Amino acid sequence: MLRYAQMQSTQQTETVMTSRRALLQGMALAPFASACSSGPRTSARNFTPSGLPLRRVIVSPDRVIRTIAGSRPFRPSGFRLEAESFGDKTVIHNYGHGGGGITLSGGTSYLAMELAEQSAHRRCAVLGAGAVGLAAARLLQDRGWIVTIYARDLPPNTTSNIAGGQWSPTSVYDDDKVTPQFTAQFEAAMRHAYRYFQNLAGPRYGVRWISNYSIANQPPTADNFNDRYADMYPELKNLSANQHPFAADYVRHYDTMLIEPAIYLPAMMQDFYAAGGEIVIREFKGQDDALSLSEPVLINCTGLGSRNIFPDDELMPIKGQLSFLLPQEEIDYMTVGNGGLYMFPREDGILLGGTFKRNDWTTTPDPEDTARIIAGHAEFFDAMDDPWSR
Repeated sequence: MLRYAQMQSTQQTETVMTSRRALLQGMALAPFASACSSGPRTSARNFTPSGLPLRRVIVSPDRVIRTIAGSRPFRPSGFRLEAESFGDKTVIHNYGHGGGGITLSGGTSYLAMELAEQSAHRRCAVLGAGAVGLAAARLLQDRGWIVTIYARDLPPNTTSNIAGGQWSPTSVYDDDKVTPQFTAQFEAAMRHAYRYFQNLAGPRYGVRWISNYSIANQPPTADNFNDRYADMYPELKNLSANQHPFAADYVRHYDTMLIEPAIYLPAMMQDFYAAGGEIVIREFKGQDDALSLSEPVLINCTGLGSRNIFPDDELMPIKGQLSFLLPQEEIDYMTVGNGGLYMFPREDGILLGGTFKRNDWTTTPDPEDTARIIAGHAEFFDAMDDPWSR
């Protein structure tokens, strides 16, 4: 009887394994099965490398649900990350990230934490409650620090809430202005940030991996950014015309993370409070006002506010403008390039950008930019091959 039972168990296991193999094989072939059925004729070009369908974004003015504009804190020589002494106080500057504020927040804040750890103190003030300030506060709390955040604005009223949220540190500096020292800082911050957000992937923090298509009218340069840091851009490949559905001369694919500010920032605030943190609403009038705080260590994450609080004439705004379309659940990929335009699918709508206006302090959307962004995306996606909509 025992041997019979063992034979039965073995046969059942083999049956389960065979069924599982058949299921997996079926899943692998699923994207191409429709080409042989009565449904739309598809091919590999209509799917991401992981097998998700590439559907057309429906772009029209009547689908726009909101348009917003904000200012990125930019320094041509790159973000400022250094410690500065003021008598018995230490100020650690962590600002000026340009278009890489959310992307680099966990990385530069890790380096700022290392600077803070060189002191004998374990109590600090974090100035600012955007992505950089919240990351700095949480990392210090995890090291046992008592942290108070001082901020004029809280999410959802911070500059970080207006960010697109793609993980890719772009528009952070001017190539001809950076030093070898900054480059080393930048690369270290980038690698820490890459790992930081992987640890937060999931619905609670609004962080997920997603296919990204880079659209261009000429081939990438020999020393382009993605190739330089290819280990942080998985599935990086140049695509031929039969490997993508877009009407474009040159298309590259890579996987990256999308961080949704409307989900990520509130979750970080909840974690900060849960760890015993305190937030004080306060606007600083200048350097002396900030230095009047009782904490011996200050982490300055005030972004554009640093121009006046800790005078920095190099700091300037880069105006960015976004329009959001009604959500489309079937859209699960991003596009960047395409004449400076980009599309990110988020829970709060399909985000369309972009603009990059130096030294523009206005935060009111420009109707001409809105029309250009909508028209450019409409033309691009109308020309896309979507066999499901034929």
